[in-house]
Amino acid sequence: MSLVSVRSAAIGIALLLASPVAMTQSLAELIDQYETFNREGDPDEAARAAGVEARTWATVTPDYVEERAEQAAEMLAALNALETAEAGPETAILNHLLQASVDAHRYDTARIPFTGDWGFFAAPAYTAMRTRLTTRADAEAWTARVNDLPRFFDEQIENMQRGIDTGWTQHGDPLATSIAQIRAQLVEDPTDSTLFLPFESLDASELTELEILTLKNKGKTAVQRAINAYADLLQFMEEDYSPAARAAPGLATLQGGQEAYAVAVGFHTAGAGYSPEEIHQLGQSEVARIRAEMDEIIAEVAFEGSFEEFIAFLRTDPQFYAESPEELLEKASEMSKRLDAILPRYFGTLPRLPYGVEAVPASIAPGYTTGRYSGGDAEKGIAGTYLVNTYALDQRPLYELPALSAHEAVPGHHLQIALAQELEDVPEFRKSYYATAFGEGWGLYAEKLAGEADFYRTPYERFGQLSYEMWRACRLVADTGLHHYGWSRADAEACFIENTALAPLNIQTEVTRYIGWPGQATAYKVGELKILELRAKAKAALGEQFDIRAYHDVVLGAGAMPLDALERRVDDWIASEQADISGE
Repeated sequence: MSLVSVRSAAIGIALLLASPVAMTQSLAELIDQYETFNREGDPDEAARAAGVEARTWATVTPDYVEERAEQAAEMLAALNALETAEAGPETAILNHLLQASVDAHRYDTARIPFTGDWGFFAAPAYTAMRTRLTTRADAEAWTARVNDLPRFFDEQIENMQRGIDTGWTQHGDPLATSIAQIRAQLVEDPTDSTLFLPFESLDASELTELEILTLKNKGKTAVQRAINAYADLLQFMEEDYSPAARAAPGLATLQGGQEAYAVAVGFHTAGAGYSPEEIHQLGQSEVARIRAEMDEIIAEVAFEGSFEEFIAFLRTDPQFYAESPEELLEKASEMSKRLDAILPRYFGTLPRLPYGVEAVPASIAPGYTTGRYSGGDAEKGIAGTYLVNTYALDQRPLYELPALSAHEAVPGHHLQIALAQELEDVPEFRKSYYATAFGEGWGLYAEKLAGEADFYRTPYERFGQLSYEMWRACRLVADTGLHHYGWSRADAEACFIENTALAPLNIQTEVTRYIGWPGQATAYKVGELKILELRAKAKAALGEQFDIRAYHDVVLGAGAMPLDALERRVDDWIASEQADISGE
């Protein structure tokens, strides 16, 4: 959500000229229309609905994007014409999704299709790691999809060239990280490529050895073609795109940049209603509050020295660092198991899908965040995955690992996402919808909840949790500073350096991420504070009858949604509980 387009007129016209038939549609009809629209634009969704494996990647040509934006605008107009009695989660979510499609075209987000730790070029490898081939049809579909990569990359290059021509390009720091990720795909032997991994899952019990050999040979040829496409992409990025990378880290200096940033903030904090200025002020107040709590822990451990000296101690003392990748993964696994054990005290409903702990793939680890959750797929037999970055162990402090585990595994993202995937009797888009402020707000809330459950064993681990919370508060300051106020990278890094115990590499990686992904970093704190606010409201209203397990089930029980829709859901629950208490 970071670019400006000169091709937005058609969208405004579509909003004005939405057909009378569309304007009289019911919510159920609009949901069906949107699900068809979603499948048409997403090969994975189309394949899932058909019960097969996808054979292509998305189409991202300007004409196709414009056509879909016009369709989205018509549906949005019809949605806005519905009677207010039909308002609910589906209405709020559809509004958010459709507005995002309209805005993506209006601001031509296709011109910058990568953020630094993610991009279109990373999607194939990520998909390959989640793909299991059990039949000839599956293998042929994956081969076709790998063969489609050159077309997909060519369309992305055309869009990035338009970015060069219009002065809207990515900054050099996220670009450097992305170039490194692209270069990592250039292996000499196609069978060493991540894209070839699915072919290794072919089972001799399902196919003959000759069939497997034939399918692998075809796959090898396709993967080599894809590697060649990566090489062409690398050449374009280094020779054409890199010289045109924008000079300033933020959007503020670009024509229309502040407007585009405000839209990005609105998208990621959906339903919160904050302006960039208000988010900046919120971040500053949170920094001051958390800093006071951190000072209390420093006094508790009787450290003799300044805050800066305590941070230096945490960043350099060997006791706080694993000696091997295996040790770091073992500790993350042990912490995840302890987190599993506290869940029944705080949740009435738990997901059926399990999760595992794995290392971030080496090919993307250097520029990747310290940890992340990758959703599973029960239908395909894939568990959720808590990914831990084992690159640069001296930058992965153990006092932060408990909070990271609570955020990425449980009660954080795995719990939240797996429960949404298991929803019944709801439209399909509800199961996969991800509202950034809801999802990341829940992840940050999960870190605090772990503390309330006495999960953190030492003052240093409690300080690590506060450092992580400070990290998210500084995000509000740094992200708005970069993209609304025109800060330098050094300005953005200052809050983290001065107020957190984050390792230097983590700070550098994260600020690169904020530069490359405007607005996303503002969602965490905004979402967490809303969930805490609603919990306090429920406690005040219900008194001794307040049940933390019931509250959490209400928050997660309908999947992700914009924050204003979540507030309505919690308010309805409070009213229902009060009616039960009074016997009405």
